[in-house]
Amino acid sequence: MLAAPLPQARSGPEATQRSLLARPALVWLIVAAGAVGVLSWPDLRAVLRDLRLPDSDDAMRLVQVRDLLAGQPWFDLAQHRHAGAPPMHWSRFVDAPIAGLILLARPFAGPVLAEGIAAILWPLLLLGLYGAILYRGMRRAFGWRAAAFALFATTQSIVVTGLFAPGRIDHHNVQICAILALVLSLARPAPTGRDGALAGALAAFSLAVGLEALPFIAAAGLVLAGSWLRDGRSALPPFLGFGLALGLVAPALFLVQTAPALRGATACDALSPPWLWLAASAAVTAAAAALVAGERRTRFVLLAAGGGLAAGGFLVLFPACAAGPFTGMPDLVRRDWLLEVREMFPAWRLARIAPGVVLASEVPVLIGAVAASLWAWLGREAGQRRLMAAAAGALWLGVFLGTAQFRGLYVAGAFVPLVAGPVLDRAAALLRVPEAGSGRRVAALALSLALCGKVWLFAASVPQALAGRDKTFEAGHAAWQDCSARRAVAALDVLPPGLILAAIDLGPSLLLHSHHAVVAAPYHRALPGLAASIEAFKDAEALPKVAARVGADYIVACASPAEAGEATSLAERLARGATTPPGLEPVPVQDTPLRVWRLRPAP
Repeated sequence: MLAAPLPQARSGPEATQRSLLARPALVWLIVAAGAVGVLSWPDLRAVLRDLRLPDSDDAMRLVQVRDLLAGQPWFDLAQHRHAGAPPMHWSRFVDAPIAGLILLARPFAGPVLAEGIAAILWPLLLLGLYGAILYRGMRRAFGWRAAAFALFATTQSIVVTGLFAPGRIDHHNVQICAILALVLSLARPAPTGRDGALAGALAAFSLAVGLEALPFIAAAGLVLAGSWLRDGRSALPPFLGFGLALGLVAPALFLVQTAPALRGATACDALSPPWLWLAASAAVTAAAAALVAGERRTRFVLLAAGGGLAAGGFLVLFPACAAGPFTGMPDLVRRDWLLEVREMFPAWRLARIAPGVVLASEVPVLIGAVAASLWAWLGREAGQRRLMAAAAGALWLGVFLGTAQFRGLYVAGAFVPLVAGPVLDRAAALLRVPEAGSGRRVAALALSLALCGKVWLFAASVPQALAGRDKTFEAGHAAWQDCSARRAVAALDVLPPGLILAAIDLGPSLLLHSHHAVVAAPYHRALPGLAASIEAFKDAEALPKVAARVGADYIVACASPAEAGEATSLAERLARGATTPPGLEPVPVQDTPLRVWRLRPAP
């Protein structure tokens, strides 16, 4: 097994010459080569010059940052250029540093270029933070070379490189850094109360940024509680530190980012009273544990009572949140929008559309979970076993979450390098041990490659390329990028400012690159706009009626380069000129693939 001890390697000049990977300079050269491969210079230019951001959430984040810099109050999170001014549930804790980078860049780069600089620097700074957290935790348990190989494995992960890519200014990368640091602080051989307090504070910060990592935080709390149940006083300090820090820091962050008038409101999709109730329950249970010195049965009763009070109170006080964060969503919006968002797809469904992405994301997490579990079970060093057990827990949780909903892999994917680093280190070590058999060397090499997402992505791309499917997908993606590009959208600014009715996913780009307002954007709190856009583009007869009802000044559609006969929706047929609903008249706009209509004036 890879976790088994290696035979004693020979020493002396001969061994050194035979093992090039024993030289630090070469190892760090490999890490540097991987890092260079992460950066796509065309993508960097596109973000810097044209603000072409990878995802619609990144675009909306920058819109929110702009509003903050333009004087919108800290507590006002409404998007006022969206019909109905829906309140966003995103945290100002992410807006603030991005805004700070823009302010720092403005004096020498100007207001437009400063946004591009900030959109590049912010995710890269977070990637550096992620790498520092990873390296420090791995070096403590496995040594510098395994830690360096973990950094290299990071560059081969499409999950990590995708979420930390230039332009990714959404909050997932912030949460990844927080949860990684949380897990590593608790994965020490003998975690202290200070380690637990740090983990609890990081958990509270992650919840303030967003609730996506809630399952990982809950799992950490359950593990600490279980350790105290099993070991008693010796396991109390981290449990007590975690519970108290979570229960104290979460309300403080809530007060800092939530308007006074909204502090009593239940928000199932953001840090608010329901989740503060659970945080307070954790603090009370941990504090009560410090007063218990009895046998295991007494500890079990306390934990059962604390858990029952937390869960029962949550269900009684906040029953709506028991169904999840998307409360009050009409069936039309849930069926035709939410369940069609690709990151919400189960893995098996997304595999039909993007098999390479699923293989490169899910398979390394699954293999990493198995490898980490075996290492935790069979490893000889206690510190390594504990770290691998922590990694295995995060990875197995990601496997289950990601199978049901693809975005469940976001946090878990960041733990694959914790396993890949030691595996790569062991594979390199086997090369310089003459007594190691070829079977162990091949197994170590194969496992190392299997933990690299880019290997799976390449393997999946070959049959797709032979079948021509990749070209079809790339053509559709390129067409959408052309429609949402700054130049295409800014061309609409020749028209007087107005309210635009368009496809839902086009909303953030319209807000980012034009002076217009929108009826709909892909955010679950903007339910009337989502319903209006879905209804409007389902039926040619309904489109002008919905446009009149919502007071739209313009109707905009994206023109795809595909054949007209392949159109599958009203928006596509409209954009390609295959149909013109009654009651609309075209509005000529130059130098853009977008097509514009308005309601025909009444005779």
